[in-house]
Amino acid sequence: MDANLITKTCKETPSYDLCDSSPQLDPWSFDADVKGLALLMVDVVKAKATNTVNHINDLLKQTSGAQPLSSCLDVYNVVIQAKVPKASEALSKGDPKFAEQGMNDVGLGADLCENSFSGSSSPLTYLNKTVRDVADVASAIVQHFDMHM
Repeated sequence: MDANLITKTCKETPSYDLCDSSPQLDPWSFDADVKGLALLMVDVVKAKATNTVNHINDLLKQTSGAQPLSSCLDVYNVVIQAKVPKASEALSKGDPKFAEQGMNDVGLGADLCENSFSGSSSPLTYLNKTVRDVADVASAIVQHFDMHM
């Protein structure tokens, strides 16, 4: 993939800067097509969700009565164990609509986690926003891939 295609694709996402910087995490992406960029972003979603799970587990060790944290852990485990693998598989099999829905579900899961704190201060706000933003970018790239199939 040349830099112009990355730039063009990233300009069609909700966060150009986030999208444009993500391919630099993996040098192979510059030889990829839009599908490869979409797969890369799904992997970035997985990495951000895994980071969030690790943070939740650390918080659970320090906190008693952490129902919202437990709920968030359940949400993010679904992201890592189901949503991300199914989105990757759907992209690989040429079913971008299913992958797009999976990434949209990840964003909704991040919102669900954030809202589970019911008005109290969430220790996960930054992480939830990061996962939401990366999932939105991944979804937009998948849409771009779908248009060019």
